Order: sequence, then C-alpha cells, then structure tokens
Amino acid sequence: MTKKILVTEDLVQEGIDALRERGYEVDVLIDPSAEQLVAAIEPYEALIVHPNTRVTPELLDAAKNLKIIGRAGVTVDNIDIDAASERGIIVCNAPTSNIISAAEHTMALLLSAARHIPAASASMHRGEWNRGQFMGTELYGKTLAIFGLGRVGGLVAERAAAFGMNLIGHDPYCSPERALHLGVTLYEDVEKVLAMADFITVHLPRTVDTLGMFGADEFAAMKDGVVVVNAARGGIFDVDSLADFVAAGKINAVALDSFEVEPCTDSPLHEFENAILTPHLSPMTFEAQRRASTQIADYVSAGLEGAMVATAVNLSPLPPEVLDSVGPYVPACKMMGHMISQILSGTPKTLKVELAGSIRDADPAPLVAAVLDGGLSYRRIGSFTAANAESIASRHGIAVTTSAVHDAQEYASAVRIVADDVEVAATLYGTDHAPRIVSLMGYKIDIAPAKCSLVFEYVDAPGRIGVIGTILGDAGVNITTMQIGTKAGEGCALVYINVEGDVDDAVLARLRETIDLRNLWKIVL
Repeated sequence: MTKKILVTEDLVQEGIDALRERGYEVDVLIDPSAEQLVAAIEPYEALIVHPNTRVTPELLDAAKNLKIIGRAGVTVDNIDIDAASERGIIVCNAPTSNIISAAEHTMALLLSAARHIPAASASMHRGEWNRGQFMGTELYGKTLAIFGLGRVGGLVAERAAAFGMNLIGHDPYCSPERALHLGVTLYEDVEKVLAMADFITVHLPRTVDTLGMFGADEFAAMKDGVVVVNAARGGIFDVDSLADFVAAGKINAVALDSFEVEPCTDSPLHEFENAILTPHLSPMTFEAQRRASTQIADYVSAGLEGAMVATAVNLSPLPPEVLDSVGPYVPACKMMGHMISQILSGTPKTLKVELAGSIRDADPAPLVAAVLDGGLSYRRIGSFTAANAESIASRHGIAVTTSAVHDAQEYASAVRIVADDVEVAATLYGTDHAPRIVSLMGYKIDIAPAKCSLVFEYVDAPGRIGVIGTILGDAGVNITTMQIGTKAGEGCALVYINVEGDVDDAVLARLRETIDLRNLWKIVL
C-alpha cells in the first residue's frame, strides 16, 4: 500500500516532487485549522508542518498511523516533542538548511544599522538629499559581541572577521577549541561582554533561560551608542525596555528580524526611524527554502523506510556538534553503502570507514550507521542509529573498523569505504552538500551519481566509448554525464556513465557480448 504524507508547509515544489518520485502519495493542506487537521490526519504516516501548525497531543491521538513529523526549518517549538516520543513518533527538522541565509541576514542588519540604510533610502524616496543626516560608522575595528556560537553564530563570526571586527562572545556550551577556531574571545561574565561591545548580536534558541534574557539591567550595562541585532528568536530582548533605551539614545540603533508574537505589525519600536524591523526574513532566500524542502524530504523518507534520521530531535538524535561535523556526510555514506551492496550483490564480511581531511577527528559512528543503512537496506531490518550500528553489523557477520587520515587528496574532506574488495570514496560540494564519487575500485574519478548508472571496467583500448554509446543509443538510453577513471600503473580504465531511465537486461547482455569487459555493474540509487 502506498504510504501517505500530509504537508501543511508551503514547501518548494522540488521537495514534494522528490517525495512523489519515491512513490509516496503527497497531499497538501495549507494553513488548516486545528479541527481540519484532526479530521484529516488519520490515514497519513508522515506529516510535514508549517511553524504555525500546532502538533498537540489531541492531534497525535487522532494520527493512528503517524510515524514521523518533519519541520522544513530549524525550530520545532510548535510540536509537542514529549507527546510524539511517548507515541514512538520521530520528530525531525532541517537545522542546517537556512544557516547561511540567517548569517547573511544578520550581516545585512548590522550594516544597515551602522550606515542608516533604510532611513536614508526612505529619505531619498521622499525626494530629499540629506547626506549629513545619515553619518554612519564602520564595522572595521569595532568590537562585535556574539551571544550563541552555534551554527549561525559561528558563520556570523567568520563573516564579521572578514570585516576586520574584534570578536568577543558568551556561550556556556561553546568549547575553547571552537572559540579559538572562530577567533572569538569567550567571557563567562555577561556584563563584561556588554560593556565592551560596539555591536551585539544574539543567536540563541528561545528557552526558559533566554526568554527576556536582555532587559533593563542588561541594556543599562551596554556601551553608549551600541547597536543591537536579533535575527534569532523573538522574546530574547524585552522590547518594552529596549524601546526605552532607544528613545533615551543609549542604544544608537536596533535591528530585529524575530518577534515574540508573529506576525508582528505593531510594537513599541515601530515609531523609531533607527529601529530596523524585518518580518522574519532570515530564512527567506530561494536557496534556503529549496534546501529545507529537499532536506526534509530526505529525512521524512528515511523515517518512513525505517532508516536513520540524522536530524531526529527525539528518539536518540545526533548531538548538534556531531551533526555539524559529519551530518552532511550521512546521505553520502548511505548512498555509498547502497552502491557497495549492488556491486557485491550481497553482504560484506568486512567494512572499513575512513574519515579524511577536515572531518578526520569527528565521531565516525553516524557514518558507519549510514553505510550499513544503505548497504543492508534490501533486508529491511529496522532502524540504524550511531548507538546500534555496530551491534547490528556484528549480528550480520560484518567486522567493522574505522580510521582517520590527514590527507583527503585535493579535497577538504572525504569519506572512503572499503567493503571486502570493493572501494568507494566520496566528498561533498556546494552549499547543498551534494555527494560526488571521487574514487571507485581504486580508480580516480569525480562525478555526481545519478539515480541509474552503468560502471564499466575493461582493458583500455581505442573505440570502446564509441561502442558503448552506440549500443545505448540504439536502445534509446540517454547518457547524461560520464567520467573515465584511471589507476596508476595499470592499463585498465573504469567508465562511470549516468543515464536517464533504466537499462534492461537485454542491453546489459549486449554490452557484455560486444565489449571485452572485466566488470559491468548497473547501480540504481
């Protein structure tokens, strides 16, 4: 029976298409009332929700078949996590989908506040030319205090460093090593940080501890003329107190993108020209929305198939520091595991997972789980996690080892898998962390794998590629991309060909009969 997914989020079409291509039935119900959602939810096994969709115990009681809830973004505070966990329902998000957009929006707010850009633009639109009224200040050489050095805070630190800013911060959960890497001087004393900063930005979750964290006492402790920015979560600044200090001139400018209650169309700050207010735009870029949509499609699909969901926020999730370092490699490792199982046509006896380059010091356990998840998916033996992967491998007679090396060749990082005598390595590229195969069976290549591929190994000789192209062309099979791999000291070649659609057994037989092949594998991902 086809598995059904209900979407209340206005997902980019690519995410919905990805789910439908995998055979799921996807229904979209935008902005339903609580009553409508309760009435509709029973037949669905997955739910992808908008941040305004409240997932309550009452809704979950009606969701008799629900296995996973996805949020195509970072926050999940609209979902009752405890109630979902009690019912064995996975809750996952896409925590890295909009971090670049959020960091860039923070920099946009810092620059806009420092140079009075919104007010100057509004003045120009009124037909005025008042240069002297909008004298600004440079970021260069100024001290930026960052509260929260997680994913977004770290990216802001990197970008602010490029502007020549002096970076200080407060984050009780940030390790000294991470702070050193980011070039941030950490302080435990909040008041000391406030007194030193020319600019302050917060990148904190909204919790009991952070709600109202900045009030009258904190604003009073700040340097005169400070600029404060919040592109994280609403409620961290006490807006009433903040407005008082803006009115008094203590705070030179404020820039807010998030509000305690949204939509926010009125607040004590709305009257001030030096208060820059944006309607929660930090995740609103085409790239972030596309990334969130496709990522949550991958995670929900994994949950429905009983596979590891790397971003699960309940039911043994990956810790944030582990997710940051190796999380992007989880889909690539699952893909490599699936590829290996097809080349071997079975289960390996040995499995080695090697982390190279910048990820060499990361915990390999999630990647081992992902490789096994892909390699044993045909057995449908249940969900893999970093905690249970090696024990499941042992039960299936697979001896697992891991290693780490400094050299990732010309890449910043890579993961190499060796299963029995089959070797494959991958790296990631682009902001979407798309996997590329960089080595296969010892042959050096560089190609993004498609859903269906053919891999040829043969003694190199002229005309082989032409014969392959002719046979595939006669069969109506379109070649989309191709890479020829080499191996030092050998006269053989490995050809990796991505094709559209499927290649049937008759075409494979003709290829084997016509060309003197060492190996021919069809790989379907």
